[in-house]
Amino acid sequence: MDGGNAVDGSRAPGGSGRSADGGGTRRQATRQKLYEAAVSLIAEQGFSATTVDEIAERAGVAKGTVYYNFASKSVLFEELLRHGVGLLTASLRESADKTAQGGGSKVDALDAMVRAGLVFIDRYPAFTQLYVAELWRTNRAWQSTLMVLRQEAVAVVERVLRDGVDSGELSEEIDVPLTAAALFGMVLVAALDWKAFQPARSLDDVHAALSRLLQGRVAGRR
Repeated sequence: MDGGNAVDGSRAPGGSGRSADGGGTRRQATRQKLYEAAVSLIAEQGFSATTVDEIAERAGVAKGTVYYNFASKSVLFEELLRHGVGLLTASLRESADKTAQGGGSKVDALDAMVRAGLVFIDRYPAFTQLYVAELWRTNRAWQSTLMVLRQEAVAVVERVLRDGVDSGELSEEIDVPLTAAALFGMVLVAALDWKAFQPARSLDDVHAALSRLLQGRVAGRR
């Protein structure tokens, strides 16, 4: 995942890895420009109102470049969703695995994932806002893809919860699928509320509040 802070809230998620050949690197850079342009425009005026011409102009490329990289505006947006949610899922998985390697508990791993989610949303708030909005739409061509992507992200949380139940660290009464979805949704909604209505709060402050909630409800601590 990109290690730098977002230039502004409209930045799309992306990486800075280098390809073995210059052509691959240039194409990735072009796609990143198009992702960023699409996110900012769709956040400003909605998907339907955004045109390919506007995306090209905002990205500083020719209209033909958009179609060279993506068959249509819908394909561009679907690939953006796939790319961004994939980065979020990888970040959640990495934080859980790193906690486990360090000898942390399953609740520690869940807490690390909460923070990883907040870090991602702090970097890419406009992308996250679009992602959450699209989850509730039923008339999009990419709806089935989005459901699969959501389940892949939630499955990372499910795995840690299930391991905690199997090891006896967490109660057998926990409804693993519903609890995983609740934790994933809690981070998304709380983070968007933070960015929109309580921006003066620090990431550490928001994480601490969610961590206390996690410790009390999942771990059963007072």
